[in-house]
Amino acid sequence: MDIQLFTKILKDKSFYDYKKMTYKYAEDFSDFLNTLKDLYYKELPLCDFDGKKIVYIENHAAINQSAIKLLLKSQDKHYGIQAAEDEIIATSAIESIDFSRDSVRSILKGFAPKDEQENRIMGLKKGLEFIADATNKINENNLYKLYMMTVGDFLEEENKLEEGKKYRHDIVYVVSDHIEHTGLPATEVPKHMADLIAFANAEDNINDLVKAAIIHFYCAYIHPYFDGNGRMARLLHLWFLIQKGYQSALFIPFSSKIEKSRKAYYDAYTTIEQNKKYSNVIDATPFVIYFIENVYNQMTDVTPVDTLSRYDEVIKNGIATEKEIKLWQFVLSFYGLGEFSTKQLEKDFGDAAYATIRGFVLKFEELGLLTSTKYGARIKYKITK
Repeated sequence: MDIQLFTKILKDKSFYDYKKMTYKYAEDFSDFLNTLKDLYYKELPLCDFDGKKIVYIENHAAINQSAIKLLLKSQDKHYGIQAAEDEIIATSAIESIDFSRDSVRSILKGFAPKDEQENRIMGLKKGLEFIADATNKINENNLYKLYMMTVGDFLEEENKLEEGKKYRHDIVYVVSDHIEHTGLPATEVPKHMADLIAFANAEDNINDLVKAAIIHFYCAYIHPYFDGNGRMARLLHLWFLIQKGYQSALFIPFSSKIEKSRKAYYDAYTTIEQNKKYSNVIDATPFVIYFIENVYNQMTDVTPVDTLSRYDEVIKNGIATEKEIKLWQFVLSFYGLGEFSTKQLEKDFGDAAYATIRGFVLKFEELGLLTSTKYGARIKYKITK
């Protein structure tokens, strides 16, 4: 194939949508696919439903270095409370499960569940704590534990796993107004999931963030459970990053990025399956590109660097008390860049008198670390950008 034409198609912004490309480059697209297979496809140790190796195209989209640095940023806590709140709400909303934000905050603050909804929120909180613990390695027993604590214990009887089985025992479908996807036959699920676990633990030269996206895709592609496959795929994605040392994975609103681009997220799955009709292979590239463009490259730090530098000066000069330091760390973790009132902070923090809270926000506003905004008679504060 002519190299100039091949390069032109490869650089087309829709090159990974083979249906579009067959119309746009009707006479040349089959030659393009053959060249793509010969030169660019990288085989993975994972198979599709026909036993053929899944592939991806390496380095087609670039991940911002700032995203990698942000994810590698060290933390002294398991997860950010604000990020955990957003993660629980967003990962559930993606699958049309709506949780009350007040209920999520209550559970994250350590209160006991009051109803079935809060029990399910507690399950997701336990799941985040489980994957945040780096000693919990990715293996099939731990994957089963994670599934049961976050999803399995809250299912209707017909969707529960059979006693002694880690995965579903029957066929499963993804349905909208038609069947979008049919999961792998149940008898083959254990073998393919074992391959996925081995892939997650294998040393290779695949970029960690790309590999996490491939793991995410493959888990959802296999659909190993009757319910909760999306939530588990997203948790497994985060779990892999944490195992690889990306400590800030649970301090970023990961699933909220997906929730905001939900159509593109599902379209990536659909495109991969449609593409197989033209290439006869499952190519995970559209899902990897989706993640790079809509999630990784959209990540920004929750705290402005200048504000952190200013806070370091406050600590160095001994200006803040021990209680004020705890309050500041709580504000960072619990609210992120969101607004809060003094009454709200008093209630959420739970270990300081109102006068202490009031003194803290006024002092930190004067230091330039907090900014206030008036809403009529009410005043709200947030971290200074």
